Amino acid sequence: MMRASIDSVETLGLVDGPGIRTVVFFSGCNLRCKYCHNPEMFKLKEYNYSTEELVNKILQNRPYFKRNNGGVTFSGGEPLLQIDFLIDMCQRLKEENVHIAIDTAGVGIGKYPEILKLVDLIIFDVKHVFPDEYKTLTGRSIDESEKFIESLNESGKDVWIRQVIVPGLMDNENYLEGLAKYLKKIKNIKKIEFLPFHHLGFNKYKNLGIVNYLENVPEMASDKCEALYQDFIEKYENMIR
Repeated sequence: MMRASIDSVETLGLVDGPGIRTVVFFSGCNLRCKYCHNPEMFKLKEYNYSTEELVNKILQNRPYFKRNNGGVTFSGGEPLLQIDFLIDMCQRLKEENVHIAIDTAGVGIGKYPEILKLVDLIIFDVKHVFPDEYKTLTGRSIDESEKFIESLNESGKDVWIRQVIVPGLMDNENYLEGLAKYLKKIKNIKKIEFLPFHHLGFNKYKNLGIVNYLENVPEMASDKCEALYQDFIEKYENMIR
C-alpha cells in the first residue's frame, strides 16, 4: 500500500486553479528558494496518508468543487518528488472524473510523461529565468526544470504561470524581458500571474532556525505588482502567445 508525506489538506481553496479546489500540500522539496513562504515543507515528514485515505478525503469535498467547476490541486513542497504515489492518486481520481491540477516548479525525479497524461492543468512556478541566478536563488541547477518543460510541451496540457516578484530581483526591465523570452518556449499558457513577495512566512524561519536571506528585503506592494504585470502584458503578450 502506497503512502505519502502530506503536510496539510485545504478543503476550500480559491486561488490554486479554477473553481473551488481541494488543495493537497505535499511535504518535501529539493529547492531552497530564498523567498519561500513555506519553509516548513522543505523536508519530508512522516508518511501519514495512504492512497485510499487521501482519495476518500478528496471525494468527500466533491459536492463543493463539482458544482463550481473545481477539483483537486496537488501542491507543496514539490509533489513531483513523490511521483509514484502521485501517479496512483491521479489514476484513481481520473476514474472519478475529478479535475486535477499540479502546482510545481518542475523539479522532481522523472516520470513526467506518465503524470502529465493524467492531469488537466499545470500551474508552473517560475523561480528565475537566468541559469546562474536560478541556482543562486534556489540552490539547484535550472536543468531539471528545463526537462520538465520539454515533457510539458509534448503533453499539450494547459499551463498557468506563476511568478513571485521580489523587489530588486524581478521588478526590472532586464528580468521581465528575460521572462518573456523564457515563457515563449512554454506551450499552451492560458494564464500568467504575478504574486507580490511578502513577509508572511518570516516567523517560520525564526521558529525553524533557518537563515532568512531576504529578511531585509521589503515587501512588494500589491498595486506596484499589478502595475508591473499590466506593463509586462502590454509589452510582451504578442511574444508569449
